[in-house]
Amino acid sequence: MDRFFHLKENHTTVSTEITAGITTFFAMSYIIVVNPQVLSTTGMPWGAVFLATIIASVAGTLVMGLFANVPYAQSASMGLNAFFAYTVCAGLGFTWQETLCMTFLCGLINILVTVTSIRKLIIACIPESLQHAIGGGIGLFVMYVGMLNVGFISFTPGDPKAAAKGGPIHATPGLSMLNNPVLWVFLIGLTIAIVLTLLNVRGSLLISIIAATIIGIPFGVTTMSNSVSISQTFSQLPTTFLAIFSPQGFPSLFGNLGRLPLVIVTIFAFSMSDMFDTIGTLVGTGRKTGIFSDTDIKNMANGHGFSSKMDKALFADSIATSVGGLFGTSNITTYVESSAGIAAGGRTGLTSVTVSICFLISMFLSPLVSAIPSAATAGVLVVVGCMMASSLKEVNWGDLAEAIPALFASVFMALSYSISYGIAAGFIMYCLVKICKGKAKEVHPVMWIVTALFILDFALQAVL
Repeated sequence: MDRFFHLKENHTTVSTEITAGITTFFAMSYIIVVNPQVLSTTGMPWGAVFLATIIASVAGTLVMGLFANVPYAQSASMGLNAFFAYTVCAGLGFTWQETLCMTFLCGLINILVTVTSIRKLIIACIPESLQHAIGGGIGLFVMYVGMLNVGFISFTPGDPKAAAKGGPIHATPGLSMLNNPVLWVFLIGLTIAIVLTLLNVRGSLLISIIAATIIGIPFGVTTMSNSVSISQTFSQLPTTFLAIFSPQGFPSLFGNLGRLPLVIVTIFAFSMSDMFDTIGTLVGTGRKTGIFSDTDIKNMANGHGFSSKMDKALFADSIATSVGGLFGTSNITTYVESSAGIAAGGRTGLTSVTVSICFLISMFLSPLVSAIPSAATAGVLVVVGCMMASSLKEVNWGDLAEAIPALFASVFMALSYSISYGIAAGFIMYCLVKICKGKAKEVHPVMWIVTALFILDFALQAVL
């Protein structure tokens, strides 16, 4: 095992990797419950999406661990599943079968982009200051996700009538009233996570999750009320499996040529967000922890094929989305919650393999796994966010030319609830700063192209 995963070389042990994998799984396990809840609003069977999400997560995470040997886990994107259900299906009127077709095509496009080295060029062109800002921004994003998951931050809509109709509205954020048992469990779990982490207790994050889950029982936060029969979930899987090849799939999607421009724009939006969510997670967490060293980045930029761990990780991400489209779930992406396992010491693919095993077990123990409340994992995300935010110290904040793009990339990532939008803001501001400074020639040609695509993406979404 040491020889295959290079444990000694990465200064880690089997027990550390397993602990890290379990920590990552618990931090992201909410997705196997939340994703079916979101996609079932389109008419997809809950049980089928539940199994499809697990199968696609296992496929992508195993490739990540066994092929790339990096400690990252994959599952359905929380942003893109909402885009799938509420924008594409509910807003644009596509059926869930047609939207699965677009998800599958997005995966194929990302595979092509990865194999042809386009993704590598994009990563290589990101300035070092922006890479540090992306890493710190992901920390802020993770912290924000943790707080939102338990409702620690509330939003008061400016127009309650518009809010009732759904869709984005103006709202004022604020701190929630601390009269909710969920928030009590969250704060207790957060305190435990902070104390154990500061005391350098081994497995501190996992211990805090388990402790908060147990503490949640008397508060009524940890319950078995949402349990689903495993036989019921398996009976529903044939409904979504290979549905893209049914008459309601590809034939229906491309049967109306008048919708073709809208289909292309939608696939483009899926691909852009999926690609940059993954790039942001890998670059942001990998550079800080040393998982992707400077040498690995250089090998990726100068090599051919799968010459670096980054190449292999990007390929794993692309494969998973196509698998998800085949089985019946939305885009699969590299999970930012992987940082929880990395913070617990995960450095190799053994962490990812452990996550995959946990996903497989959860397929048969869904009542128990789904009982872990978000209040038990949210505190871990907040602590991990604090750890990752330290990357921001590498930015030269005294130089506005460097500080402006870095601030937009990091802060906008959390405020927009999107890693890819944060990267987009950083790219656009970086190009603007260079133009104003008369240093436009210093901007990599690929950076110009990607920035233009981001602007085009925003424009097309505004039209939609």
